[in-house]
Amino acid sequence: MSDTQRSWSARLAELGIELPKVVAPLGVYYPAVRSGNMVYTSGQLPMVDGELAVHGKVSEGAEGVVRPEQARDAARLCALNALAAVNGLVGLDAVVRVVKVTGFVASAPGFTGQPGVINGASDLLGEVFGTAGHHARSAVGVAELPLGAPVEVEIIVEVADD
Repeated sequence: MSDTQRSWSARLAELGIELPKVVAPLGVYYPAVRSGNMVYTSGQLPMVDGELAVHGKVSEGAEGVVRPEQARDAARLCALNALAAVNGLVGLDAVVRVVKVTGFVASAPGFTGQPGVINGASDLLGEVFGTAGHHARSAVGVAELPLGAPVEVEIIVEVADD
């Protein structure tokens, strides 16, 4: 069976992954919008049950900061929240392919491991969608993110015609 013939919701079940509830917007925006055959998610934070799962800037070896491994796990949570937003708008099984991932990493001075952090999101999308999860990507270091989050991820997916 090819990736485009798969049921993505069944694939999530095979992986033992349950999509969270769509995160309520923190401002005046929608979690996801559709334009033609593309769905764009708003930036998703590593929220679990309405609470930020981890706070702080990402750095290596400094006390009181988020380690890159923790941030990578947080990026995975962000991607799950993005998939929940897609699912809430069009249903996950409408996804044809992941087109683009943009990740923002709240980085302590000198931290340059943003790509490794955002791999947490990219790896999850690959697990779920296989080759249909291969995407273009940006991983950007920033000074601050909303609520003190260490990472924020947004995705763009192509969906099937209505």
